Amino acid sequence: MKPRVNFHQAAPDTINALRALETQVQASGLEQSLIELVKIRASQINGCAYCINMHTQDARKHGETEQRLYLLNAWREAPAYSDRERAALAWTEAVTLISKTHAPNDVYDELRGHFSEAETVNLTMLIATINAWNRLAISLRAVPPVKVKAAA
Repeated sequence: MKPRVNFHQAAPDTINALRALETQVQASGLEQSLIELVKIRASQINGCAYCINMHTQDARKHGETEQRLYLLNAWREAPAYSDRERAALAWTEAVTLISKTHAPNDVYDELRGHFSEAETVNLTMLIATINAWNRLAISLRAVPPVKVKAAA
């Protein structure tokens, strides 16, 4: 696969605006581990190899375990996540798949049991932001750096 366009170079002011939103969300007070789990889960749903690659590396740098990364796609069946993380992951799925889910009340109610109003807005903006990055990376064919083993 070849990149279609380098969106960082083609529209730097627009990309910098998205980066500014990213910076604001990062500084919102949400836990770094939660931020990375949300980014990875939304990227898994969207099938964004570039972002999955980036955010699993970032999560590891912040101390995330391999087991939690491996189980993330099946988080409902894995006891590795806190109730707060589970509420955030359910909200991530509902917001990422908004055209299908319409962000149901039961998922929102569970979320609000673990997140304040401000945290709910910040989490929702985090989800919106990673979905924007996913859409840029997928549609414009950002290619993750991959090390290929030499043939035997």
